[in-house]
Amino acid sequence: MASLNVYSVLVVLFLSCWAVMATKENDQIIKKNNCETKMGLPCVLEAFTTILEAGSISNKCFGELVVLGKVCHSALVKRTLENPIFKDLSATTIIAKSIQTWNNCLALIDSPSPST
Repeated sequence: MASLNVYSVLVVLFLSCWAVMATKENDQIIKKNNCETKMGLPCVLEAFTTILEAGSISNKCFGELVVLGKVCHSALVKRTLENPIFKDLSATTIIAKSIQTWNNCLALIDSPSPST
């Protein structure tokens, strides 16, 4: 019985360390790439509202998101999911919506402008 308790403690310790390492990794990516300074607050709010709830992103914010870059976008979404406020959200769904939003931005930016 004592070995079961020790095993349980080791599992919890391992999972806790893994979560801290993931948080530190995302924070390092964000800091290294100046991710928090590449997008204006209105576009950050617009993007996260679209990803976490529903809605659409304006062309202006599509452009800012692409300038932000995929590495920053992914790190910021993952760090957001690590926040206890968002613990009830499905990480799989949020990441899928994040990827869909990113792909939509790229498609819009890459598509040719209609001729006038």
